[in-house]
Amino acid sequence: MPRPTGRVLTLLELLQSGGTRTVAELADRLGVEGRTVRRYVDQLVELDVPVESVRGRYGGYRLAPGYRLPPLMLSDDEALAVLLGLVAGRRAGLTTAERTASETASAKIRRVLPQRVARRLDTLLDALAFTDRPGEFDTPDAEVLLTVADAVRHRRPLSVRYTDRDGRRSERTLHAYGVVAHAGRWYVTGQDAGIGEDRTFRLDRIAAARPLPGSFEAPEGPDPAQRLLSAFAAVEYEHEVTLRIRGTVEQIRARLPASVASLEEYAPVAGEDRAAEGWLRVGLRAERLDWLPPLLASLDRPFVIERPAELRDLVSALADRLASCARAEPDRAEAE
Repeated sequence: MPRPTGRVLTLLELLQSGGTRTVAELADRLGVEGRTVRRYVDQLVELDVPVESVRGRYGGYRLAPGYRLPPLMLSDDEALAVLLGLVAGRRAGLTTAERTASETASAKIRRVLPQRVARRLDTLLDALAFTDRPGEFDTPDAEVLLTVADAVRHRRPLSVRYTDRDGRRSERTLHAYGVVAHAGRWYVTGQDAGIGEDRTFRLDRIAAARPLPGSFEAPEGPDPAQRLLSAFAAVEYEHEVTLRIRGTVEQIRARLPASVASLEEYAPVAGEDRAAEGWLRVGLRAERLDWLPPLLASLDRPFVIERPAELRDLVSALADRLASCARAEPDRAEAE
């Protein structure tokens, strides 16, 4: 049978998981009576742990919000989950400007793990491989990130100091719709109130952000992530490409995601037969065209290139090379 001290620590762990716990629930988890739960709560209060009593039908006990408990109690599985999350966050660039914060947090948790669990973690990390190499990411300032997130939640305008990709600095009033993490960077989508148009801003380029009086209404329509992907697809590049591809949205999106291309229904014009049905018009922008012919071939769907003519030439050249390889005689030595 667990000793009373062990039950008190278990009670603390249950309260740490968040929310209000009823006396009946705690008594059931601890295997004791209700009055014993109240005695354990009194012991925690004597240890300066701020346990609050919640009255009412759904009342019980909870920890005071924002209190930093010494120590933070994690099970073995929870500790491993936190450490792996920190490792994955560093690899993906989803950290704050204080890059060492995740490293020191990892070291603190690693230091207090039981040797058995620590050895298992080390074994996992040694065996773990990533398909991409870790890079240096331009991460946002933590205070800016939290200020923007608060403005999103409460629909408050923001004044931000922003530096664009050409190095131009400006101060803007932003109605932030949402924060989006994408490909190792943080973005905020919203309306630039000065020009009345939707914009996407990289959070690491925001030097400072402060809330302004008032509020705004978020528009109906795509969510912030979809707005970001649509904005990427509309960025100006060297080439504007328009295609017609016969297939479903899912088939086309498998090779041309929303961050790369836009899709719309293709309505057959007068004179086209019913074979024109089932096609989608695809628009995208690219600095180079050489990657598109093999990608279109991998789609394995009928397609028509509307523009540019240069892309037609590249596709024809790829088709000729593939046909030439298929017709080539095998080397005599290989044949033998």
